[in-house]
Amino acid sequence: MKKITSLILAAVMLCSLCFAFASCGKSGEVKIIDIALTTEQYAFAVDKGNTELLTKLNTFLAEIKANGEFQKVLDKYFADGTPSGVTSAARDDSKDQLVVATNAAFKPFEYKEGDLFYGVDMEIMKLFADYLKLELVIDDMNFESVCTAVAQGTCDVAASGLTIKPDRQEILDFSTSYYDASQKIICLADNNIFADCKETADLEAILAKMADGTKFGAQAGTTGYYYIEGDADFGFDGYSNLECKSYDNGAMAVQDLINGNIDYVIIDDAPATNIVKSING
Repeated sequence: MKKITSLILAAVMLCSLCFAFASCGKSGEVKIIDIALTTEQYAFAVDKGNTELLTKLNTFLAEIKANGEFQKVLDKYFADGTPSGVTSAARDDSKDQLVVATNAAFKPFEYKEGDLFYGVDMEIMKLFADYLKLELVIDDMNFESVCTAVAQGTCDVAASGLTIKPDRQEILDFSTSYYDASQKIICLADNNIFADCKETADLEAILAKMADGTKFGAQAGTTGYYYIEGDADFGFDGYSNLECKSYDNGAMAVQDLINGNIDYVIIDDAPATNIVKSING
């Protein structure tokens, strides 16, 4: 009798384990809620008052947009083109170099594979360095340090999927915008709370009614983080009922979502698409 009981218990435990694995597999997939919460403009930035470099940068951007080079770069990451790896030279004050500050964890705008940098921003900065006849140096750092590095003169250009924002404009001069971005929500694939939403106002109504302490994740210092927390410069009131945990990059936030430590992630649409595609396969 004890043996039969043990076998039954073992079978029940095995079934439970299989169910748990099946459930994990299902919840391991994520999806994007395809309604923009915000819209913003990306631009490159130089130190405040560096009119010479800013003029060259804007002239260069106008030229590559006119001759089609800019679109070719976009097509490598948003169409069927093949991305080109960019090599960073070692910093050397004795050489004529363009030092670019970035956070290479924001695919498809900047990311790293091995020793090579990839992404829209990185390829444009390579073209810009060639345009200036300078050697390109890419300084990969935390996103929150990018603006400071340029403002303090340790780097020449900020190229990091950077949103034009009033508080940043106090210490930096921005180039003409080169990309319009929007913030979107990522959730588990079986989460249908937003299923009936048609527009931004529908999403916002649900966010406002979520239970106190509902946890969102976002990359530190990004629009997504400030959208939840509130930011006067952006004009975001924030949500007092929501908590936002910051991460070094969006992929880490989505992994924490899958692990069950947070409920939602908010991130720019292009990186969101790349992250979801990578996770879901």
